[in-house]
This record gives sequence, structure tokens and C-alpha cells, in this order.
Amino acid sequence: MQAKIIDGKAVAEKLRVQLKLKAEEFEKKNGRKSGLAVVLVGADPASQVYVKNKIAGCEQLGMNSFAHFLDADTKQEALDELIDTLNADKNVDGILVQLPLPKQLDERRSLSRVLTCKDVDGFHAENAGSLMLGEDCLAACTPSGCIELIKSTGIDMTGKHAVVLGRSNIVGKPVALLLLQQNCTVTICHSKTHDLAQIAKTADILVAAIGKKEFVTGDMVKPGVIVIDVGINRHEGKLYGDVNFDEVSKVAGHITPVPGGVGPMTIVMLLSNTLKAAELNAKNK
Repeated sequence: MQAKIIDGKAVAEKLRVQLKLKAEEFEKKNGRKSGLAVVLVGADPASQVYVKNKIAGCEQLGMNSFAHFLDADTKQEALDELIDTLNADKNVDGILVQLPLPKQLDERRSLSRVLTCKDVDGFHAENAGSLMLGEDCLAACTPSGCIELIKSTGIDMTGKHAVVLGRSNIVGKPVALLLLQQNCTVTICHSKTHDLAQIAKTADILVAAIGKKEFVTGDMVKPGVIVIDVGINRHEGKLYGDVNFDEVSKVAGHITPVPGGVGPMTIVMLLSNTLKAAELNAKNK
């Protein structure tokens, strides 16, 4: 058995076409383009690439992008002031503070300062709380992308056993909540879980977000499982997922590659959140 590849680039492109139409409709209705502000502190190479891709994503959809580049030694007060300015700017619908921040800056304080209605990353405590309550909100982008990839297989998630490897606030916890909203039965595993491999093998849907290169091997999955690999591990100049693709793809029914799986979806879901925020902000003028 050879797994079907879930092509994240193809799924993202389909969504991008739909979002471009939404962006055009928003502009016609409101007389302005929706806008995303991205704040980058310092010159981390990976973060610079991410920011560049997010700006390019906005341009492709005909949305405005506002990039703010701050020095690595920026003080917390200066970052707070910029966030306050962006919160007050009616042309800015979404605000993304690129992580990680330099050590002198407080990530939680900075993320919490972004207005909930502009928190397109979905990291604000209020949005996270709304997700937990099952309310409509701006949900974290990578987990939302995972759900769209699973939907693209055409398999109904209702009643399926979903196992999430990882309990981070960025991926593990929110993706578990989103899977619950799809009526899955969800198990979260982490570094302290006993018999993790045996639990993983019971999964109909396996989301690997544990941050360890090729952690999931072929003997840890059951035939036909849907495997979503969120991992991005750099080793000797190459990218590896949390899943041993060669082994697991011979057992699974569907699997995402690394790269080309979850990655392309994250930016598309960010743009989707920005449009959603724009529509909400326009209603609440």
C-alpha cells in the first residue's frame, strides 16, 4: 500500500483563488483593500523569509500589506507603541507579530496587546478561549490549515480517532480543539505520555507536531491512517518532518510531505483570517 500524497501547495492554491474573490468583493463593498500589518523585530533569517512570503501572499490577493522592521535591540515600550498605533489604524485589519522575539521582549505581553479582532495569528488568550468554547473566532493558522488538508481527502472526520502528538499552544492544543469541532474523538500525546507509540497506532488521523526529526516510524501507524506532518526540522541543510515519510507512506492512506504539505497552508489561513477580521471590523465600525 502506498499513501496518497496530500499536496499542500495544490490545496492552498484552490483556497487562494477563493480568497482573491473575497478580497475583491470586500474592496468593492468597503471602498478600501483589506490590510495585514507584519512586525519583525531583528534579522532572524528564517523570520525574514516568513515575512517576505506573507507580504507576497497579500500582494497576490490584492490586499494591502504593511511591513514594520524594528532593530533587534528594540525596547518593549517601543514595540507596545507600534502595536497600539496599528490597533488604531482603520486600514489595518490584521496584525502579526513575527515570532520568536528577541530575549528582551515579552512575547505574551506583545501578543496580548494586539486587539482580539485583529489577532490573525489566533494567539490572543481571548481567541484561544473562544476556540475552547467552540465559538466563532480567529483560530491559529497552522492548525486551521491542518483541518483543511484533512478535509481535502474527502474522508468524513466524524467519529474518527484523532491522535495529536504535541501539546503546544501554537499547534497541539488548538488543532485538538478544531478536531473536536469536527466530531473526532481526540487524544493528545506529549513527552510524558506512556505507551505513546501504541496510542499513535490506534489513530485514524495522526497529527505530528512534536518537534523531533522523523519521530513517527512505520510501526507506529495503522494501515489507512491520515497523517498530517507539522514538523519542520533542519538537519545538515535539509528539511525533515516529524514523520519518517519513506516508512510511514507505505502504511498510511494519506500523508503530507515536508516540505509542501502543511507549510503552504499556514500563510493561506493567515490571509483567510485577515479577510475574516476585515469583514468583522467593517461590520463593527
